[in-house]
This record gives sequence, structure tokens and C-alpha cells, in this order.
Amino acid sequence: MPDAVAARSAARAVAVDAPEPPADGPSPGPLADRLSAVADAVLYEGYLLYPYRRSSPKNRVRWQFGVLLPRAWVERDGPVTPGVSGSADSWYQRTECLLRAGRDDAAVTVRVRYLQMQHKQVEQAAPGGHRPVDSLRTADGVCHLTFDEAVPRETRLTVALDDLLRRELTVEAGAAAGEETEDLPSGAGRVVRSRRQVHARVTLTAQRLGTDLVRLRVRTENTGRCPDPSVPRDRALRQALIATHTLITGSGVRFVSLIDPPAGLADAAGDCRNEFTFPVLGGGPDSGPGGDGQAAPAVLSAPILLPDHPQVAPESPGDLHDAAEIDEILTLRTMLLTDEEKAEARATDPRAAEILDRVDTMPAEVLARLHGAIRSLAPASAGAPAAAPDGAPERPAWWQEDAAGPSPATDTVLVDGVRVGRGSRVRLRPRRGADAQDMFLAGRTGHVAGVFRDVDGGVQVAVTVDDDPAAELHTWYGRFHYFRPDELEPADPSPPPAPAPDGDAHTRTTTPPTPSLDHGQ
Repeated sequence: MPDAVAARSAARAVAVDAPEPPADGPSPGPLADRLSAVADAVLYEGYLLYPYRRSSPKNRVRWQFGVLLPRAWVERDGPVTPGVSGSADSWYQRTECLLRAGRDDAAVTVRVRYLQMQHKQVEQAAPGGHRPVDSLRTADGVCHLTFDEAVPRETRLTVALDDLLRRELTVEAGAAAGEETEDLPSGAGRVVRSRRQVHARVTLTAQRLGTDLVRLRVRTENTGRCPDPSVPRDRALRQALIATHTLITGSGVRFVSLIDPPAGLADAAGDCRNEFTFPVLGGGPDSGPGGDGQAAPAVLSAPILLPDHPQVAPESPGDLHDAAEIDEILTLRTMLLTDEEKAEARATDPRAAEILDRVDTMPAEVLARLHGAIRSLAPASAGAPAAAPDGAPERPAWWQEDAAGPSPATDTVLVDGVRVGRGSRVRLRPRRGADAQDMFLAGRTGHVAGVFRDVDGGVQVAVTVDDDPAAELHTWYGRFHYFRPDELEPADPSPPPAPAPDGDAHTRTTTPPTPSLDHGQ
């Protein structure tokens, strides 16, 4: 399509009907592939949920993430409350991120991607024309259903950073109305796909914060009019940007993590205001020079909260459109659909038919890979082992691959100068006074069931309370109260008893805590 050249700017704005490689940014290769895969997963997150049939209640309430509706409809009951959550309807998104410019000719490329709703209306042949119907079965036995689909849209802007620092850039980012007609076999009828025009604009601004540090802002707005703000949401969605998200790349620039900013940039990262979306670094943590994970050549700003460097698991053969999808479970459940249910799913949406085709023809070795994979939970340390906080030499934790040495049943931790391990008697001194369970447990005694090191390197001590009548049962099932070492006092100065022999029933059921767990079971 022809370029729309913004007045008084060197930027280009290109509207495209489907995702394309950026005009300026990562060259085709692993990084671009990873970014596109994650962005596409965001685009179709919740598009159509298992069991992929129109009759399913959950597929009657759709489009839950990154929905930008006309402002008059959104604010019919008052202004929206800004937040980073993209599950709330809004009329705009605001992304702010930090970048370092390494060259005088540095440039950024911004890709705003979204879905435009498309209504699929089945019409049956009738005397003098066609009449709309809810469903129609043709002579070949195929059923056709009236349903709402969507078309991917993208607006791409490339602008020199120096130009953007001098003036803001605003371009139109909407999509035109359209209609296509598909005739059905044997003259039984037709399918009419129609789209209403979507009005939107994208505004880019940049502010220099230091010699090479820049704050970039991308604001996407739905500028459409809604003559009647009282219309139901499914009608307002026909003028909406759906699953809206932004991909930012560039040449001569490196983007800084807002989740884990480098030393000295925490305040600048904290000053970034993101509304109805949140930017994370794109690409693997080893991308580019440095490889410290705190900078990368790309940013994905999504309405779904993600970690830095999100990636689609290499075992996943394709999208299943379900939030937090577990490929193996959904694939097996899809295989179990009856022929009638599969026929309805195929009639519901072409992308549902693609999922069914992929599942029905999936090779056994691909299905086997979906059962799971074990990956290293922490990078291997190079050189001599470092010292743990309590002075003991650092070693692979018991839950890591190929771990050797102490385990929760034999490990100890230093508490007030006394080694505490399994079997030690301790007194509980929880520090969170507002927690009800802490109030009940404070001052009571218990016995240590194991010392765990969590995935963040912290130490958690599993304890059974002495006067708990269910303590023996909880120990059998491996359900404990967890405390930090500074929340315990040794109840006697003697060292912990010798560990139980291997194979003890109490050791095989214990499970490691996470830092977010409270002291409950």
C-alpha cells in the first residue's frame, strides 16, 4: 500500500492488513521469529476458547484483552480508571519505555497491531434474493454458521530519533470498512463478511533524559464516534481495536528493562507511566552485547502482563487461543470432541478448523513432546562456587537438574548461631503481625521438617507445630508451615538429629515453597 508521509517529519506510516516484518529493526532470524510468535499469541489470546464452538457459553462473551472502544461508549458512566491491566475496556493505551541511543542516526520502528471485528452472516437463497439465517447446511453436508470473526491489522511507523526528539508525530491508524461475499455450493446461499470502519490514531513523543537515555511514549487512541453510547458491547465492538498491542524495535538503540532496570535507572524506570498495557523486553536475555537481561533490541507492550523476554515454548506446534493454555491438555481434549462437535467447531470459525486439522493430523512424536520438558531453573555458575548467605558453599539446589549433595532432609541453616535442620525444635516468631495465622502461631514451638532453597535462592524452613492435633497427618502428606530463618528461634542449643535413612516416607512428599506463600498450609 502507498506510504502516508507525515508532514514535516521523516517518518513513514504504513497500514497493512496482516503482520509483516518491520521496516527497520531486527533482521529476519531467530529474534524476529520469537517476537512474531509471542505477538501473534497475544493477538489471538482468547479469540476463540475450547471447545471452539459457537454454542459454548464462554464463546458468547469474547474479546477481553486490549479492547479500545469509542470514548463516548467507554465513558458513558464516567472516566476510566488508568492502570496497567489490559482486561479493562478503555479508549486508549499508553506505553512509555526507556532506550539508549548508541548512534547519531538512531531510529525507532513502532508497530501497532490489533484485530478488527468482522461479522460473518450466512444468507439462504430465497425468491428474489437472499435472507439472513442463523445456520445453513449445504448439499455437501457442510454446516455454515453466522458468527463474528476478526481480521489482523497493523500500522507501522519508522522515525529518526532526532526528529522525534524535536516534535511529536501523530498518524492515523484505523482500518477501512469492507465487505466480501462468498457463494455457497449449488446455489444454496452465500456468506457475507462485513466490517465497519475503525478510526484510530497513534502519537509518538520522545524526551531526552541523559546523554544517551531517552523516554519514548506511544499513545494509541480510538477516535471513532459512537452516536448511541447505550448500545450493547457486542455492537460497540464493531468499531473497536481488539487485542491491541505494540511492538517497538529500532536501529542503533537498546531498550531498558522496566521490571529489572540497570543500576542508576530505577528512578527513570519508575517514572514511566503505562496505562492499559505494559512493556517488556523482547527476545532472549542473551540478545545483543552484554547479555545481562536488562536490555534488549525490542519491546513488546501487551495488555497481558508478561515477563521480560517472553517466548513461546518450542514444543508448542501452534496457538490454541486459550489463556494460560496447556497444549497437551487442550490437544487431548480437542481429540475427544465428537464428530458432531468438531463439525460445529469447523462451522464456527476458520481458525477453529485450523486447530482441529492440526490436532487430527498431529504426529505421535509431536504429541509426545507436549508432555513436558525439563529446563534448567537457573544458569550454571562458572568457576569456583560462591558462598551462600550463611557462609556455606553454594551448590545446586535439590530441585535443579543433575543436583547432588544435601537435600531438604539433610540441609541446615544458621539461626542465631545455631545450626537448624530437620528434627530441630524451634520457637516461631513470625514478623507479619497483620496476618491472622501469624497471630495464632507467634510464640508456639514446632519441629523443623526440612530446609528448602526456593527458585529465587531464598531459604524457607518447613515446620510442624507441636500442639497441632493434625501435625502427624500433615507431615505424612508433606504439608507444612513455612518460615524465613529470621522468623525462628532455636528452642534448644543442640544440633539437629541425624537425618533419617533414605526412603523415609516423610521425605518423599515434601514440596518446595515459593516466596509468595504465607505461613499457612
